[in-house]
Amino acid sequence: MSKESIQTQILQLVEQYYEEAHKESGEFTEGDRIQYSGRVYDAEEMVNLVDAALEFWLTSGHYVTEFEQGLADFLGIKHCSLVNSGSSANLCAFMALTSPKLGDRRIKKGDEVIAVAAAFPTTVTPIVQYGAVPVFLDVTIPEYNIDVTRLEEAYTLKTKAVFIAHTLGNPFDLQAVRDFCDKHELWLIEDNCDALGSKYLYNGQWQMTGTLGDLSTYSFYPPHHITLGEGGAVCTNNTQLYRLVNSFRDWGRDCWCASGVDDTCKHRYTQQFGELPMGYDHKYVYSHFGYNLKATDMQASVGCAQLKKLPGFIEARKENWKYLRQQLDDIQDVIILPEKSEKADPSWFGFLMTVREDAGFTRDELAQFLEGRNIQTRNLFSGNYIKHPCFDEMRAQGEGFRVIGDLSKTDVIMNRSLWIGVYPGMTKAKLDYMVKSLKEFIQEKKS
Repeated sequence: MSKESIQTQILQLVEQYYEEAHKESGEFTEGDRIQYSGRVYDAEEMVNLVDAALEFWLTSGHYVTEFEQGLADFLGIKHCSLVNSGSSANLCAFMALTSPKLGDRRIKKGDEVIAVAAAFPTTVTPIVQYGAVPVFLDVTIPEYNIDVTRLEEAYTLKTKAVFIAHTLGNPFDLQAVRDFCDKHELWLIEDNCDALGSKYLYNGQWQMTGTLGDLSTYSFYPPHHITLGEGGAVCTNNTQLYRLVNSFRDWGRDCWCASGVDDTCKHRYTQQFGELPMGYDHKYVYSHFGYNLKATDMQASVGCAQLKKLPGFIEARKENWKYLRQQLDDIQDVIILPEKSEKADPSWFGFLMTVREDAGFTRDELAQFLEGRNIQTRNLFSGNYIKHPCFDEMRAQGEGFRVIGDLSKTDVIMNRSLWIGVYPGMTKAKLDYMVKSLKEFIQEKKS
């Protein structure tokens, strides 16, 4: 039997195995676990994964190239660099802006980067670890995005960038932020990890989030819009930034050849770098202090199948969020319900709620009740990041970061907000059970 015949037989068996071992019935009984998010897949992902395993290339290969091009095409952006996580994507995006190759626009130690504290840590961690200074602005409720009215107040001659996320898929005011960055010649990194497929009406035209920043980042951890198991990406229209991202991802090397390819520039042995000998092999010249943050072909193979499903995933998230918003409209006396930002068409990651101060119950009581009903809940990530133990030393010393205003809305989120899921694995029965449980809890507290 030929290897092609064996491969075909194996992949056919994988399809059969999916049907027997992985395919979900879709049935739901009240009390069954409802996750806030999770993997949604079929046999194609498993077939691709086994196909990549049979090829046994293991590192970055043709599936990586296919995925990078597919995501770039979906977004309508020039360049995509696949990495091993969304956190690595944020690290590579930020570090690219520290490169000496950017001249006066590079971020240096002590320079300032505007951020929010109501965030996932990895939008802030690279700033702190590098030695730059995060400058925290408050957010608005019920949009849960940066308060753009304080941007000018945050600006100083040390400001070099804005690094913020679209919260749970809801785009921040890209018009105001992009205009601010253009006015002051600042870099903009869009953390698009929770907003893949969201759109924003920019200068009168709908554009994908992730295409208006100088760099944008993505996560493909299982709860996100698509999954590679682990994985992330950095996207950009700027070819110089693309090469810098790849340099930091690929050990800091100066060479920009694809994996397994040599001498793309035709000058592999003809250049002078640093104090190296003339003609030193360009594949082993390092222009940055980089990392190895590449993804594997096996991960990318899963992503290639997921990309085909992405439009359907986005629509499901929108419909699930819309249904919850309609069904819960009558609880607004005790719960602040989420609202999309003006000029936004969100690809929602979750349904975020804030318990009103005079509701007669706490966020934690509500969370414990829902969890007791087997409904998974989540806080809005760090709540207020600067209150966490990792900031203890900086708070004590009074240095290393700045705060504009009092972050009062951020503290509201820390104390009174939580969210539930809208991912494509939700069924109407699950949504109805979440609505029923919320209303039963509120009625019990009122009575």
